[in-house]
Amino acid sequence: MDTQRLIVFAVFSLSIFMLWDAWQRDQNPQQVISQTSGITQKNNEIPAPTIIKNSTPNISQQREPQTNLQKGQRINIKTDLIEAEIDLSGGDLRRYILLKQGDNLDKTKPFVLLADTAPHFYVAQSGLIGESLPTHKETYRADATNYVLQKDASKLEVRLTWHGSNGIQVDKVYVFTRNSYLVNISYEMKNTTPAAIKGDAYFQILRDATPPAGDSRMLPTYTGPALYTEEQRFKKHEFDKIGKDIKEDSVIANNGWISMLQHYFITAYIPPTKTTREYYFKKIDENLFATGVIIPAGEIAPNSNKTISMQMYVGPQDQETLKTLAPGLDKAVDYGWLTVVAEPIFWLLSLLHKFFGNWGWSIIVLTILIKLAFYPLSAASYRSMAKMKALGPRLQKLKEQYGDDRQKLHQAMMDIYKTEKINPLGGCLPVVIQIPVFIALYWVLLYSVEMRHAPFALWIQDLTAQDPYYVLPVLMGISMLVQTKLNPTPPDPIQAKIMMIMPVAFSIMFFWFPAGLVLYWVVNNTLSIAQQWRINSVMNNAPKKVKR
Repeated sequence: MDTQRLIVFAVFSLSIFMLWDAWQRDQNPQQVISQTSGITQKNNEIPAPTIIKNSTPNISQQREPQTNLQKGQRINIKTDLIEAEIDLSGGDLRRYILLKQGDNLDKTKPFVLLADTAPHFYVAQSGLIGESLPTHKETYRADATNYVLQKDASKLEVRLTWHGSNGIQVDKVYVFTRNSYLVNISYEMKNTTPAAIKGDAYFQILRDATPPAGDSRMLPTYTGPALYTEEQRFKKHEFDKIGKDIKEDSVIANNGWISMLQHYFITAYIPPTKTTREYYFKKIDENLFATGVIIPAGEIAPNSNKTISMQMYVGPQDQETLKTLAPGLDKAVDYGWLTVVAEPIFWLLSLLHKFFGNWGWSIIVLTILIKLAFYPLSAASYRSMAKMKALGPRLQKLKEQYGDDRQKLHQAMMDIYKTEKINPLGGCLPVVIQIPVFIALYWVLLYSVEMRHAPFALWIQDLTAQDPYYVLPVLMGISMLVQTKLNPTPPDPIQAKIMMIMPVAFSIMFFWFPAGLVLYWVVNNTLSIAQQWRINSVMNNAPKKVKR
């Protein structure tokens, strides 16, 4: 197989690799189901999870409260990073706005992550299960309707109170922290009855399966639950698999965390260390799912108090932050099968960003560093291609000499390559090696919230979005065309036409790629052109051997 065919194969392999990787991430694309008006108007019953009896890790009979998810009085919370709404009906976190993150469709508006109104249903709930204990369907009271983190305060406490008819009092307490998306939820239970009370606490996320607004169908990302334990490690649990295998839908452990993921953002429950817990997944209806965790509250003795707590992170998938919260939480930023390549790329990009303060320049410098790392290999490859180009006239004569006799033509070409000490495969190696680097950088740009809405310069105001004017894809196509001219012309006219069409085809394909990725490819091609032109010039000026 000659060099041109291998180049075609290598370049088209890039497309196949990326399609295969996307297919691996989402073998069964999530079905987009139209949202009806108001999820609560459909009288969906939100199930309580399986209960862990005492501290023994086994699954017992399921209990389901029989009332609907209601809307009651709202209380408003505001910190330096978020605005939130808690509904006193259940004490649910029904709305959660990230003030420092722009909306997917309108960057001037803050990003709404949790909401119980169209177009998405996505709320965080919790409750207690046990005799005379409040589930998430009981009504709480609060001392105020507006809570604001004061300038001189580091924390903001929101206390909700529930009084049972038999002398049991439960305070559900949210604690928000300055400069943090971490929320602490605790239940302070007071038993004034003469009998002991046993119960469990559950914390769940209720979400529809509709992908978030602005999620590209050309470049789909994962939306759905994910679980991490020391035994199973990081594992996604797609919506369409929930309810099909009870063993997969319930996991007993004493470590890990459970979450709901969407592009760039995560809602995660992080139970106390070494606490027995049961993780669960539940299908409520065709477009509504619950995922959560149960931890045992144990026994509350007569005339005594007990507190049980849970940490909840609701915010962007900032990798440095996630690493500090729980083991494996940073794995929520899933780079797929090329994580081993993507993680060093992100680390180096982050290091460069600390110096340059601009992700675009960081990508350019990263490209230069990668090019320098592969320089010896590229130089050898380009020298091989230069020799191949010099052999062009001789190869053309062989084609004319042997005509349609492909076997003799191929043998004659191999004899020339052997005589001139040319490896016909040498020109493809840099392209093949760059494929995993290219795909890894693609996932870094697609999944790293640190680069979300990050501007570069001039018209490029978001490196993770496509070039709005398609300038970079056109420049990439031109650079590919120049490279084609520098390469040896294929003796086969069909191959020659393919090589000329490829820059146009790839330029159009890259219209929908993140601008940062196209920037990398343009800079890489530019450096390759300079290197190849230099090598061609040196070899053209070298003394020519006399052929007899």
